[in-house]
Amino acid sequence: QVQLVESGGGLVQAGGSLRLSCAASGRAFSISTMGWFRQAPGKEREFVAAIRWSGWSGGSTSYLDSVKGRFTISRDNAQSTVYLQMNSLKPEDTAVYFCAADLTPRAGGYYVPRNFNQYDSWGQGTQVTVSS
Repeated sequence: QVQLVESGGGLVQAGGSLRLSCAASGRAFSISTMGWFRQAPGKEREFVAAIRWSGWSGGSTSYLDSVKGRFTISRDNAQSTVYLQMNSLKPEDTAVYFCAADLTPRAGGYYVPRNFNQYDSWGQGTQVTVSS
């Protein structure tokens, strides 16, 4: 299995920035995709962004429409770490952010899983609060 530990959450004013990190350990070589999801109080868990981990499609990304142009997902394979740079934050971005790993072997191509059911390992979550 893969263990995930997030860091970098906090309180920020609207328009500010935060950078989330997620470090993977264990069978990190089995990761196909790393993703970020978020869950606000009273709402369902929501896909935010994901990145294919390795192979010729490694680096392919997908984003929630409402974060495109503001959030950037990136990876450091050597450190088994994925990042989420969040700029121009809005109060509606307030949520607990979860890192997730997809361990299903995937053929080459640009497909990036966006459904939480497609992810096998989850971090404990980190709180992001954006004040207006």
